[in-house]
Amino acid sequence: MLDRSLRRTCLCLVLVLIGRGAAVAQQPPAQNPDSGTRWVVDLPHSQIDFRVRHLLGRVRGTFTNWYAVIVTHDRQWKNGRVNVTVQTASLSTGNAYRDADLRSPKFFATDSFPELTFRGTGLAVGDSTLEIPGLLSIKGHSHPVTLKGVYRGIADDGQHHERIAFEATTILDRRDYGLEYNQTIGPNTLIGNEVEITIALEAVRVN
Repeated sequence: MLDRSLRRTCLCLVLVLIGRGAAVAQQPPAQNPDSGTRWVVDLPHSQIDFRVRHLLGRVRGTFTNWYAVIVTHDRQWKNGRVNVTVQTASLSTGNAYRDADLRSPKFFATDSFPELTFRGTGLAVGDSTLEIPGLLSIKGHSHPVTLKGVYRGIADDGQHHERIAFEATTILDRRDYGLEYNQTIGPNTLIGNEVEITIALEAVRVN
């Protein structure tokens, strides 16, 4: 009796394991986030700009050394993500003294934090609009942001290469990213806390 009961228990266990294996086999394989169609940024036709209040006016700047890759999973790139890496020391506002100050530990601390990154988590593209949610990391601080803007479409460049383009903007509080330095001058602060970041990107399909 004991042997027969034991055999029945073993048989039931085998059937359960087989059933579980079949269920796992029927599940679709997880999609590799690095697979799909890749588009590489065309730097001469792209730019990353920022704008911040200085006292009562505005200061504009840009980054000159960066790259971006878009990975999509359909022809119209409405299912994918955008990843951007920026060399922080490449910032430029057109004033060498101010640029050195921005690179210092008071602001970007570029020696300790040479890169800022945006890791997109998706795309929401309409006929002429888009939203790009993702994680922005600056100076060791990471927070979710969403860039919103204009989708300019997809076209052949005349050399049998497909290109896409968009322009998108987000506004962030620089203090969230450890960029806290400021001064008070009379009733005003010297530097605004809100920073507007705009990325205008043209990319070429590489596969």
